[in-house]
Amino acid sequence: MLKSNEWLYMSMPESVSFGSGKSYSRSLVKAARAAMNDVLAIKRNDRFLIISNPNPGTRDVAMALFDAALESKAIPVLAFQKEKGQFDYTEEEVMKALSAEPQVTVSISKDRMGLDRHGLKHGYKGRRSYDSLFDMLYGEGRMRAFWSPGITPDSFARAVPIDYSVLRADCRRVSKALRNSYAIRVTAPSGTDITIGARGRMPKVDDGDFRKPGSAGNLPSGEVYISPALGSTDGTIAFDGSIALHDGEIVIRRPIMVDVKDGFTKRISGSSEADLLRKSIRLGERNSRKMAAKGELKASVARKYERNASAIGELGIGLNRKARIVANMLEDEKVYGTCHFAVGSNYDGDADALIHLDGLVKSPTIAVIGKDRVKEKLLMVDGKLVWD
Repeated sequence: MLKSNEWLYMSMPESVSFGSGKSYSRSLVKAARAAMNDVLAIKRNDRFLIISNPNPGTRDVAMALFDAALESKAIPVLAFQKEKGQFDYTEEEVMKALSAEPQVTVSISKDRMGLDRHGLKHGYKGRRSYDSLFDMLYGEGRMRAFWSPGITPDSFARAVPIDYSVLRADCRRVSKALRNSYAIRVTAPSGTDITIGARGRMPKVDDGDFRKPGSAGNLPSGEVYISPALGSTDGTIAFDGSIALHDGEIVIRRPIMVDVKDGFTKRISGSSEADLLRKSIRLGERNSRKMAAKGELKASVARKYERNASAIGELGIGLNRKARIVANMLEDEKVYGTCHFAVGSNYDGDADALIHLDGLVKSPTIAVIGKDRVKEKLLMVDGKLVWD
């Protein structure tokens, strides 16, 4: 039996014209429509802001989404800004568009959307404090959203039009296993053997279900992730898949070994790739100090950002079966059969940093330690979920 809209996808020619008159590949049209229907559930007259860059490839994805939104009878607005890096600011004109509080906002960027100048200096108040208006709007349930840093048409076309019922079922089961756990232990063939504390932490699900206000995440989707309890991570991580650095992602040729104590990296060893990770962390620390010197960050906040640049801020488990390791962390971290750890900022808002550097571990075995601190339940063995 064909799924909803599958007849339409199958009958499309190789090149399709949307409302703007621009032609796209059949696969990109399919992905844009999946984003509208399966991911965002776009409705007539939804005010829809797309923040992007005019770079080739990035622009094509943004325009395909613009036209798919028109087709869904939404009201899309496309805001282009020049490409932003890890430490650049979002343009003020884009922030003004965001302050209009559209029902839906997506960031389709070559690298990053950029930092929020006002948010970093003054913050935004809600149920908790935020250093980004974008984060505050969806965090307070006033917007639904997704963000796609580093997206390419190939990645978007391959890893977005997937069976979301399977992905969401996997995410629910993984999330349930992590919920209310005491700790999580990860081992892997390249030498990873690390335990993160999870007491008081709740897992977050990135399953492509951004259909209600307050829901948001990556696209492509496909992970369950958790912020380690502060000061609770100990052991060794052997990054052996790919890793995000200050100036882009690389596929790792020789494992980067990271020794962790009390939640912070203590020693990084390996080849030249390890040197690049050390440099990226130092830049995160140095830029925190520079921003404080310029008055862009309060001194007390800058000290926290500097300290947390070397923290372990995330454990994520990849669950998208169409994703591949391509040196694009947006897709890489979703690859089924991998997990990833992030150096830098966490997602619970109590350990912020200017950087968040994800690195992959291939074929992990993941065990969840229960509240009794004794029993272990296997969640993944050699990169395969135990219920597969």
